[in-house]
Amino acid sequence: MGDSGGMNVYVRELVSALAQAGVACDVYTRRWSDDLAPEVAVEPGVRVIHVDAGPSAQVPKEHLSELVPEFTAGVIDHVRATGDVDALHANYWLSGVAGHVAKHELELPLVSTFHTLARVKVDADVEESAQRVRAETEVIGCSDAILANCEEEADDLRRHYNAPADRIEIVPPGVDHAFFSPGDRDGARAALGWTGADRVSASGGLGADQHAVLLFVGRIQELKGLDVAVATLTELDDPFAELVAVGGPSGAEGRAELERVRQLAADLGVLPRIRFVDPQPHHLLSTWYRAADVVLMPSRSESFGLVALEAAACGRPVVAAAVGGLRTIVDDGRTGFLVEGREPSAYATAVSLLLREPELAAAMGVAAAQRAAGFTWSTTAGRLRRLYTDLVARDLVVCA
Repeated sequence: MGDSGGMNVYVRELVSALAQAGVACDVYTRRWSDDLAPEVAVEPGVRVIHVDAGPSAQVPKEHLSELVPEFTAGVIDHVRATGDVDALHANYWLSGVAGHVAKHELELPLVSTFHTLARVKVDADVEESAQRVRAETEVIGCSDAILANCEEEADDLRRHYNAPADRIEIVPPGVDHAFFSPGDRDGARAALGWTGADRVSASGGLGADQHAVLLFVGRIQELKGLDVAVATLTELDDPFAELVAVGGPSGAEGRAELERVRQLAADLGVLPRIRFVDPQPHHLLSTWYRAADVVLMPSRSESFGLVALEAAACGRPVVAAAVGGLRTIVDDGRTGFLVEGREPSAYATAVSLLLREPELAAAMGVAAAQRAAGFTWSTTAGRLRRLYTDLVARDLVVCA
């Protein structure tokens, strides 16, 4: 999952769908290894351009802002050399800073997608830099279109950044239904190697088809609320229930958060019932979703919630925080449950109901899959293709 797992999925799936819709896409990213070719043709119509900026090595995300000027210059030089770009689309605030400069240098329309917003995170008691707040404000002020994944994110843009309503476009992401679709729970557990013997040390020898599994997927960072998921496990009446956490820590802060969560689990006496699983290839996550009984998303904030959408597509009910885009993905009481606040007991109440009433859980899983079927990357790409075409014909927004 890394520091930009969900965003990487978004960009990769979107450009692939755009290319299939007839929109050629160049994706600019920083060269992080000497082994990377200057350009990589991913598929017809999609190229990844590796731009030299800073050392050819991984750089802590806290220092990436220092490399933006050099990265921006490299992007501008490449676009000028190719001369066939009609619009710029920036993802995340750092790319927004680069896109803002490039817009003025190249006189091209700028579309911005932020994925997370600093002021929304601050509202959720997560620390963010003043530099990021200023940058987001400037980029929003000059973007020709600002993409929101859902109405909740559009509200955040208007409320926190005074974003002009006529420049906000609500364009939900999609899900790859070729990979994420309903499947047999016990078959998925067998595919993951969860045998009866495998359960002996963790849950008293229960077979792979017997014990309850709660699943958490995402970066291990304070924002995602893994600590709430751990505490939820202690509130359940089932002493054999297990929590599986798929995803790695995000930078130094993430490693500190992982250590804190492990210590919390040890203090609560549930560490033996928690599996910490390394980040998985995205297309393989469907097996983990299918193997679970319930997917937990106790996030402090979510602009959309691709994990909830993918879990729903796999026919699994989601118990999620009533924040941001999760309100759009989870139809409370029909495809899962939304929880107000961060009390583990509230999450446990919803989870316990699903575990006690398998028919209810199955019905919610069916409804979730049906709802997720309405989210496709081809639909997303079609809406963006029309937006790009419209922007090319308009006058550029002028900075305030």
